[in-house]
Amino acid sequence: MEGWDPNTKSTLTQIPLLTVKAGPRDGAAWTQRLKEEYKALIAYTQMNKSNDNDWFRISAANPEGTRWTGKCWYVYNLLKYEFDLQFDIPVTYPSTAPELELPQLDGKTQKMYRGGKICLTVHFKPLWAKNSPRFGIAHALCLGLAPWLAAEVPILVDSGMIKHRDDATTSTES
Repeated sequence: MEGWDPNTKSTLTQIPLLTVKAGPRDGAAWTQRLKEEYKALIAYTQMNKSNDNDWFRISAANPEGTRWTGKCWYVYNLLKYEFDLQFDIPVTYPSTAPELELPQLDGKTQKMYRGGKICLTVHFKPLWAKNSPRFGIAHALCLGLAPWLAAEVPILVDSGMIKHRDDATTSTES
């Protein structure tokens, strides 16, 4: 964690580390892992809300907890840009990090793979590998998606690749 800004360090240390090393194929152990995932997500969400930094909502989209969907948003120039968020838990989880997808941004930035999967290979994947199985979904959002949104959304807005929903409504009504 050396070289990280104090805010990131503080946030990360407040997200509980996970102890169960289990993936979707591991039956009862996976159920225990999911409980830990939920606890970490709840802690991260509560911390964000208490710091007035609420920026995502997700939930399992299936009973097995292998598909997750929700929304994430980023405020830039006092405007809120909201995106659909989805991902599947890989069968090799937790050794392999989930690939976070923002389908609405597919093809709008070079830091994205087909299907709207955000590029996390250079910065996040080595960190995940080093900390597996202690990292979970909350850590992927904190150290993967949050910095990606902070880096990419301003560029996409300033270049005109994405428009605020109010701007899009106004331009279609004219």
